[in-house]
Amino acid sequence: MSQKRILVTGASGCIGHYISEALIQETEHELYLLVRNPKKLQVDTQARPGVTVLQGDMQEIGQFADLLKTIDVAVLTATAWGGGATFDINVHKTHELLNLLDPNRCEQVIYFSTASVLDRNNQPLKEAGELGTDYIRSKYDCLHKIPGLAIAPKVTTVFPTLVVGGDSNKPYSHVTSGIPEVTKYIDLIRYLKADGSFHFIHGRDIASVVRYLIDNPPKEDEPRSLVLGQAQLTVNQAIEEVCAYLGKKIFFRIPLSLSLANLIIVLFRIEMAAWDRFSMNYRHFTYQNFINPGSFGLPNYCATVSDVLKISGVKPFIK
Repeated sequence: MSQKRILVTGASGCIGHYISEALIQETEHELYLLVRNPKKLQVDTQARPGVTVLQGDMQEIGQFADLLKTIDVAVLTATAWGGGATFDINVHKTHELLNLLDPNRCEQVIYFSTASVLDRNNQPLKEAGELGTDYIRSKYDCLHKIPGLAIAPKVTTVFPTLVVGGDSNKPYSHVTSGIPEVTKYIDLIRYLKADGSFHFIHGRDIASVVRYLIDNPPKEDEPRSLVLGQAQLTVNQAIEEVCAYLGKKIFFRIPLSLSLANLIIVLFRIEMAAWDRFSMNYRHFTYQNFINPGSFGLPNYCATVSDVLKISGVKPFIK
């Protein structure tokens, strides 16, 4: 494979760490890793030549205009999760960066959105644009504006489902940092039944997919919107797998109905944001044609709930 000049934004985030590590260790590409704070980047950038750490902020992306014109592949993981700059970074500055790339030189942009902006048929979910958190609404807005850009035909948009990952050298994802809480309350949770389903994907498996896409960009007739996830799981299946892993027996289960959940919210005066309430009613965050490393004949690092628990450092029950 010919050497490419690759930009990775958000390199110090959970997903950014896995992608940067894979590209450093497994390729010879010339890498430019954009981070606000280089001290947060825990990958070995001295492992080989051709790795440059760029200290900078998405809000000042214009300072890299000359470099951006020479980039062959841009992997855009940088995101603001909330706060006053969310729309500026996730929409306006992301578009500014996309406009600074040379459509004649740049082979591909791998843009990270979120599966939360899609419905079960992989179409834009209008409630995400109306009720979503600032993060979700900004991702929804950005998605709708990309088709109008000169670089649009080169953009591959990836939509991660629930992201797991993180270790002593990488920041933990939101989901992974909540796993110890789930295992702590499993003695109660195991007796509940809930109607819902979801997908998840590990940061290392995301990195495998990105590495594959860099060397194998979608052809003209192939889809450029890709949902990243393992096979869908029901909430009940997930609880059963956690119980099996921890050696907890399930003797009976009480269905947790939507009306009961709503009653609990009223009785305990629980404040719920509009998006949380919508999510509770929507329940099944599942998608069509999801992909993971197995879709390209590559090994999956983390494909089951047991894998998630093991990788997260939860000790299994041993008879």
